[in-house]
Amino acid sequence: MRIVGGVLGGRRIRAPRGSTTRPTSDRVREALFNILGPAPDGARVLDLFAGTGGLGFEALSRGAVAAVFVEQDAEAARCLTENAQALGLEARVRVLREAVTAALPRLAARGELFELIFADPPYASDEASATLDALGGTSAALLADGALVAVEHGRRVPPADRAGTLERVDRRRWGDTEVSFYRRAA
Repeated sequence: MRIVGGVLGGRRIRAPRGSTTRPTSDRVREALFNILGPAPDGARVLDLFAGTGGLGFEALSRGAVAAVFVEQDAEAARCLTENAQALGLEARVRVLREAVTAALPRLAARGELFELIFADPPYASDEASATLDALGGTSAALLADGALVAVEHGRRVPPADRAGTLERVDRRRWGDTEVSFYRRAA
C-alpha cells in the first residue's frame, strides 16, 4: 500500500500479515480524498478500525495536524506504530490498541475533538451501525463543529440514514465498497 497524495504521496505503508485486515484500496482512498478536499486547518483525525492506517495517514499527508488510530488487533496496532515511525509522524500520531466501543467513551470523557472521523469496520458485522449510534449519541462530544464522519461499508449492508444526531449527507460507491458521509443534523 502507498499514500496516494499530499506531502507523503508515494510513500509506502506496511500492512499486517494475514487476512484479518482489509486495507482500503488506493483507488477508494484517492476518490474519497478528492471528495473531501484538503483537510481543514488544524484538523484532527480519528481513524476507527484503523487496520493499516491508510485513511488516517492519508489525511495527515494532506494537511491534518494529528491522528488517533484505534485498532484492537495487536499485529495491526504494531504496524500502525511502525508506519508512523517510518513516515516521521510519531509526534502527530497516537495508537490505541483497544475496541472502538471502549475507546469512544474514553476519548469523549477526556474532551477530545475531531474534525474528521473515519470508520472502516468489518463489512460482515453490525459495527458500522453501532459506531454511528455511539458517535451520534453517547460519544457525540467527540465531533468538533462541522465534523465529518466517513464510514466505509459493503454496498449490500449500508448503515442507516440517521444515527442519533448524525445524518447521512452523501453516499458513494466503488465496486462493492461504499462510503457513507455523515454530519450532525441541523
